[in-house]
Amino acid sequence: MKLKRPSLLSRAVRLERRIDDFFDKVVQAGLLFRAALDLYLTEGSSDEYRAKMAAVEQLESQGDKLRREIEAELYQNTLIPDLRSDVLSILEDVDKLINRYEATLFKFDIEQPHFPAEQHQVLRRLLDTVCESVEQVILASRAFFRDIRSVRDYTTKVQWLETEADKLSTRLLRELFRSPELDLAQRMHLRYFVERIDDLANAAEDISDRLTIYAIKRRI
Repeated sequence: MKLKRPSLLSRAVRLERRIDDFFDKVVQAGLLFRAALDLYLTEGSSDEYRAKMAAVEQLESQGDKLRREIEAELYQNTLIPDLRSDVLSILEDVDKLINRYEATLFKFDIEQPHFPAEQHQVLRRLLDTVCESVEQVILASRAFFRDIRSVRDYTTKVQWLETEADKLSTRLLRELFRSPELDLAQRMHLRYFVERIDDLANAAEDISDRLTIYAIKRRI
């Protein structure tokens, strides 16, 4: 029977809790992001949409604060010096995911893209896939600290989801560019938003690739 490795931060309970809180912020931001864009497709940039956008902005600020506190504690208490740079890279990469959520919601609010109703179903599937890829990379990040052997399971799922997101975004772009109801300027405008959403899955895959390498280094 294989023995489970102890938590990377088993001797720093407070720091471990802060890291968990940080990852929780990303998960919460993702849920709000998904709900906000689903609402946008139904109601446009409504008051409720802006309230969710503001909540994501608040989570982004809280996440930034937590990340800085974690980084300071890692250095001040000389914790895990051999893995410190990898841990800092994970936190910084994950923090950028909230930034992407926030920036995309602001772009929708400012530019007000109008997706034809017949594309809503595929767009919602793309949103589900992209958000799930981020959730899986957060699970992989948590596993890096608690259960190193599980990291590969989650990163493999991220890779699969990124491929599915590419397929959905390609299908959506084909439909948009073949729509006789849209002029070229509208097609280009909507393409920007489809690619911006799809880029979240690409970012999640990039993080998962680095996590796989960090996990291998930790197991050596």
